[in-house]
Amino acid sequence: MSGAVLSLRDFRVSFKTPNGVVQAVRGVDLDVNAGEMVGVVGESGSGKSVTFLGMLGLLPSNAKVEGSATVNGVEMVHASHRTMRSVRGKQIAMIFQDPLSALNPVYRVGKQIVEMIRVHEDVPKKEAWDRAVDLLNTVGIPQPAARAQQYPHEFSGGMRQRAMIAMALANNPDVLIADEPTTALDVTVQAQILEVFQRIQSELQKAVIMITHDLGVIARVADRVQVMYAGRAVERAGIDDLFAVPTHPYTRGLLDSLPRPGQERLQPILGSPPNMLKPPPGCAFAARCKYAEPKCSEGLPELAQVGSSMSACVRVHEIDLREEVPA
Repeated sequence: MSGAVLSLRDFRVSFKTPNGVVQAVRGVDLDVNAGEMVGVVGESGSGKSVTFLGMLGLLPSNAKVEGSATVNGVEMVHASHRTMRSVRGKQIAMIFQDPLSALNPVYRVGKQIVEMIRVHEDVPKKEAWDRAVDLLNTVGIPQPAARAQQYPHEFSGGMRQRAMIAMALANNPDVLIADEPTTALDVTVQAQILEVFQRIQSELQKAVIMITHDLGVIARVADRVQVMYAGRAVERAGIDDLFAVPTHPYTRGLLDSLPRPGQERLQPILGSPPNMLKPPPGCAFAARCKYAEPKCSEGLPELAQVGSSMSACVRVHEIDLREEVPA
């Protein structure tokens, strides 16, 4: 996609372990434009968070990152420490899953935002402090001047998440990556946090990547979705297409596992994800897929155009994955 502010090409991440090499991310492509919110979904271990931690250089030393990841045309893979430091926070920022552990408990919230600003800009402390207060106001924290003087433990879970969003916005980056931003929040607070992201996307024209396992979150805020399984993208679709006409059996399984009114029992996806020390040679989902045939294990399926969506299912033109309506 031309004009993308973030672009991944054949992006790969592996980890050396005592038992062998874990292939966590196995050739992911993705483009995200300004003013667009893209959801990245999949169960735990699918490679969602590792993909973006890898591109930001935030993985441990046993990680090997390959392929290409650019932000505004700047290559992040194997970038120098100086380049990485200049891009992180300034052009791309990440909002982590657990704000309590991401925020420093011994510094006031406002001071932490000030520090983020002054790392990238030579501005007086007073100006940076005023901007920090404005940012807290932008993300909907009441009495921002007073709250800026408080410590993270004095904030509720939802307010800590808002503070993390304010910190991510401190240097006006073009791309925001939100890693499970609504985890452990109650439904009302979840809705408020998602409204903040929608405002950021629409009013500030930021590119937002929403990493989550919650399809309900994706349905509410995303424009497009990339579904990941076993370190690969298995489907890419617009939000309406994904829910109306999924093109991969794994996506269908995720949708079927959602609770619905009047439903007595959930429909889980049977089986377990593959061992990424030795990924299967063909479709990684084949062992759990009710539509699988021998040909599904013969070669690694690539994303291919199916209508307005992309699917990595070799049987996509043979099976109907629209919701089955009970008789």
